[in-house]
Amino acid sequence: MSTDVADFILDRLRQWNVTHIFGYPGDGINGLISALGRADDDPKFVQTRHEEMAAFAAVGYAKFSGEVGFCMATSGPGAIHLLNGLYDAKLDHVPVVALIGQTARTAMGGSYQQEVDLQTLFADVASDYIVEVNASAQLPAVLDRAIRTARTRRAPTVVIVPSDLQEEEYEPPEHRFKHVPSSDPGDVVGVITPSDVQVRRAAEILNAGERVAILIGQGARGAAAEIAEVARLTGAGVAKALLGKDVLSDDLPYVTGSIGLLGTRPSYELMRDCDTLLIVGSNFPYTQFLPEFGQARAVQIDDDGTSIGMRYPTELNIVADARATLAALQPHLHLRTDTAWRDTVEKNVQRWWSVVEEQATTSAQPVNPMRVAWELSRRLPANAIVTADSGSSTTWYARCVKFTDGVRGSVSGTLATMGCAVPYGLGAKFAHPDRPVIALVGDGAMQMNGLAELLTINRYRQEWDGLPFVICVFGNGDLNQVTWELRAMGGAPKFEESQSLPAVSYAEVARAMGVDAMTVECEADLGDAWDWALSAAGPTLLDVRCDPEVPPIPPHVTVDQMLNMTQAVAQGDPNARHLVYQTIKTKAAEFFTRN
Repeated sequence: MSTDVADFILDRLRQWNVTHIFGYPGDGINGLISALGRADDDPKFVQTRHEEMAAFAAVGYAKFSGEVGFCMATSGPGAIHLLNGLYDAKLDHVPVVALIGQTARTAMGGSYQQEVDLQTLFADVASDYIVEVNASAQLPAVLDRAIRTARTRRAPTVVIVPSDLQEEEYEPPEHRFKHVPSSDPGDVVGVITPSDVQVRRAAEILNAGERVAILIGQGARGAAAEIAEVARLTGAGVAKALLGKDVLSDDLPYVTGSIGLLGTRPSYELMRDCDTLLIVGSNFPYTQFLPEFGQARAVQIDDDGTSIGMRYPTELNIVADARATLAALQPHLHLRTDTAWRDTVEKNVQRWWSVVEEQATTSAQPVNPMRVAWELSRRLPANAIVTADSGSSTTWYARCVKFTDGVRGSVSGTLATMGCAVPYGLGAKFAHPDRPVIALVGDGAMQMNGLAELLTINRYRQEWDGLPFVICVFGNGDLNQVTWELRAMGGAPKFEESQSLPAVSYAEVARAMGVDAMTVECEADLGDAWDWALSAAGPTLLDVRCDPEVPPIPPHVTVDQMLNMTQAVAQGDPNARHLVYQTIKTKAAEFFTRN
């Protein structure tokens, strides 16, 4: 019996063990949709409310499953909508494959309905691999290479299949000129190991240091035990880039937490005072939070040679697997007997968590957003997955949520796009239906695109083992991150017309969409609210009314930032009195705890 092109595509994906495709239908992919129906929805088609959300969900699925994520969209506007999610994958180095329809080949070049030059459109975001298929004999090589490229280079790839080709009979490539065959799926991904010379040189540098700092990113995931052992031998403190927040437990006394503008004071102090720096699996871009150039001797380990040696003047770069390199390094390291540096790091960490608790429990009107994250930390399930959106809620996720062993989490680290947390959570739930998921979302991101996806969450809730899926909305009526940036970086007061959000009850909207919800307007109710949500057998939403004037104070406040804030207040910030009052209370909590 003959096989349509669309049937072959799905069969090839099944050979690659693809189980989920996130997308939205349209006539440019009618052939593929029909084939899914004939295949009894295998792979499973997950219908999101918007193609951008499909791309984000594929990114979330890939981040938390470790497999390639798949999304699908029709030609024209559907394809265009994928772009933001695919750029998120590109900048965070996540393997995603997009299957995209196109106008029929007979109509191309005729300004036909929904005809867009997709190869030009996706040329940058899918620069590692983008192909438009014009003959079915191309398909085995194209599909296999798209998946292999996505996996190997941890990047988005795009396969464009015109609508008329999808419904033609599949003809495999032949053993002849200008036909490209492909081997069957089932690749085994190897590990790049370092040379002995590199390992010994790295050990010499680390052994010579008296104040060693380690910075880890997502490329260090899977090497937690090895990092801990290197830290023990060298007496190092360990700071975490935002995408590496889940690599090591925050309960470890030498883990200083997140680094950067959203980071912690002990991470800032670790970098400020170290004389040796080991960077593992991180491409953290903000050099102002790293040691002064020339202050520290530095070694970097990363299996991606294109991203190494570009953030700090490193003395030695090792392009190899993090776990293999750190394991080879350990026998050459000398156990540091002088514990003064490690003792200082641990005292700074202990003091910091006391500061965070004091700041989080400082009263606000109506609810302190730091306390939302702090109360979650006290109840965070051991196998939870936490996603956070872009905005001031990211700060509270980065600083206040304590991860323990087994907890996973992620954000849009490099693109820092709004609207990712809910679809990330959706992708995480399909990757791990047996784990609780918590999405921390600002009300700006929730209004942007999170509300509609509550319908998607309610639709698929029966597939997730009856475990919690909590959407926590930080409702402060303000595009808060930008408001604080205007004040601290531009010296400008809050501009109500651009910053204020329309009032809405997220709890009422959630209930209307079939998701249980609770509104929290009092700090004393936060603990009970989290207990309720984390014990629910299914999705819930917490609508927490937060104080927009609780300041996301950076780990080190510069003179310029203080002057800009003063200028913003002097120019008539609409909430100046409460802003000043809350800032003084927050800073006082830090000062008196630290002293």
